[in-house]
Amino acid sequence: MNRKKFISSSFASIIGLSAMGMIQCNKLNLPRKPLKKISSINSSNSNLFKLSLAQWSIHKQIENGTTSPFEFASIAKKWGFSGLEYVNDLYKIKEGKNVKQKLDNFIKISNEKASQFELENLIIMVDEEGDLSIKSKSKRKKHISNHFKWIDAAVAMKCHSVRINLFGVNNPDAWKEYSKESLLKICEYAIDKKINILVENHGYLSSNASLLMEVISDINMTNCGTLPDFGNFCLGRVGGDRWDTACIEEYDKYKGVKELLPKAFAVSAKSYDFDNLGNETSIDYLKMLQMVKDSGYRGYIGVEYEGERLSEMEGSIATKNLITSTITKLS
Repeated sequence: MNRKKFISSSFASIIGLSAMGMIQCNKLNLPRKPLKKISSINSSNSNLFKLSLAQWSIHKQIENGTTSPFEFASIAKKWGFSGLEYVNDLYKIKEGKNVKQKLDNFIKISNEKASQFELENLIIMVDEEGDLSIKSKSKRKKHISNHFKWIDAAVAMKCHSVRINLFGVNNPDAWKEYSKESLLKICEYAIDKKINILVENHGYLSSNASLLMEVISDINMTNCGTLPDFGNFCLGRVGGDRWDTACIEEYDKYKGVKELLPKAFAVSAKSYDFDNLGNETSIDYLKMLQMVKDSGYRGYIGVEYEGERLSEMEGSIATKNLITSTITKLS
C-alpha cells in the first residue's frame, strides 16, 4: 500500500475463504492463507475471493479533516466490502502524549465499529515507526520495538497480520542483512501471538521481488510472508525521494507479483485510472488475477485506487467492479 501523500487508494468486495490453524514456531513452508477463521470456498470463480477495503483509500478525506478515521468501517460497509485493512498513521496515535490511552481507544472503537457493521478486521498496515533496514543497529533496535505495540493491537482486534516496510540502505547485500535482522526479531515477537508479519513491495529494494523473497526464504518462519501489490514496483525516484517524484526505474510488475505470491497472506489490487470500458489503463487485471488464482491464494483481495481523476469513492468502486467482472473471466 503506497503511502504517498495526497494520492488515493484501495478497496474490495467478494467471496470466500477457509479456516486456518495455528502457526507453530518452527521452520516450515509458509502457509498461504491468513491465520484466521474464514468461510469455506466455493468451486466457481465468483467465490474465489472476498474483497477488503484498505483505509488508505480514504486518506484524503481523513487528512483534510472531513472524515474521522473511525468512520472507516461505516464507509467500507456502504461501499460493499467485507474486510478492513487499517493504516496506523491515519490515527496519529504516536504523536504527543497518552500514546497507550490513544492506542487503547483505537482498538476499542475499531472493534465496536467492525462488530456493528459486521466486517472482519484483517490487517494493520504500519508506517512511520522507523526504518528497519538502516545501518545503525541501535536505531534498528528502537524501530523494531516500535512495531511491537501494533502486533499487540492486531491481537486485540483479531487481525491475522501486520504489514511492515523494509526501507533503509540501497546496497543490496547490506539491505538483506539489516532486513533479515529486523524482520526476524519482529516475526519472533509475533509468532506466539498468532500474528503474521507481511512485507509489501513498497518501493526501492523492497520492490525488488527476487531480493525480497531471498530475505523471506532465509528467515523461513511460518508467520513471515508477503503482501504483493499490483503497482508498487518503483526501484528509485528522482532525487532519491521516497514518494513524491517521478519513478526512474521499475521492476516488472507481473514478474514481481508472480514471485511474491507463493508467500502471500494478502494481496493488494492497485489501480490508477480507467478507460471507457472500465479497464485499468496501466495494469492488466486479467493477467494479475489469473496469476493470483493459479498460485493457490484464496485470501482477501484488498483494493487500492491511487489516481487523481476520480474521487476516492468513485475510484474504489471502479476497482471493485473491475475485480468482480474480471474474476468471472478467469480460466
